[in-house]
Amino acid sequence: MTDLVFLLLIFFIILSTLVSPYALPVDLPVSKNKAKDKQTIALRIDQDLIYSVDNTIIDPLSLEAILAGELAGAEKPGIVLHVDQQVPTGKTVEVLDIAKRNQWKIVLATKPE
Repeated sequence: MTDLVFLLLIFFIILSTLVSPYALPVDLPVSKNKAKDKQTIALRIDQDLIYSVDNTIIDPLSLEAILAGELAGAEKPGIVLHVDQQVPTGKTVEVLDIAKRNQWKIVLATKPE
């Protein structure tokens, strides 16, 4: 019986090290509910990889600088991210990384059911 307990202990210790503590936290709203806080700006990435901030088309290379300018002075800086389903995941992760680096809250927009 003691051997079984030690084997379970070793199993859970190994399993706990496999969980990545470096994952980006993302606030995913449930489709039936609305986000609690109003976000500061809206960022949209179309299927043709056209980036726009508050319906103004921007250059993806200057995305971080534009977001920093738009969110400067905001009490609770936040972004609503609208991403087309055809956009590669890497592009979404780049935006999430920018938000994490600058400590901005980011919400992924979904379609209501």
